[in-house]
Amino acid sequence: PSFEETDWNAILAHYDQLLALKPTPVVALNRAVALAMARAPREGIAALATVEQHPALRDYLPLPATLGELWLRGGDREKAAHYFARALALPSTLPEKRFLLARLEECRNI
Repeated sequence: PSFEETDWNAILAHYDQLLALKPTPVVALNRAVALAMARAPREGIAALATVEQHPALRDYLPLPATLGELWLRGGDREKAAHYFARALALPSTLPEKRFLLARLEECRNI
């Protein structure tokens, strides 16, 4: 019914099942987001350490954007800014660029 009522533990359990069936880096990325939402941003970041260097995700905008968001939620604006800047260097749409620039600006405003 609403974002606040989202059952992130159930979503995480579904991603655990999906990852067992289809262990792709994109599924692992999505599972890390669910993990971060269910538990803590740092847990999601730790889960991404295993897929961050995967060649298939080298130019995949959602990876650095997600890491930027998780670092920001975890309280490390410097690391968040690094990842948002990385995301901005990748091909993206104008709305995506605007969003990423706003997040980067938020990291720089104390």
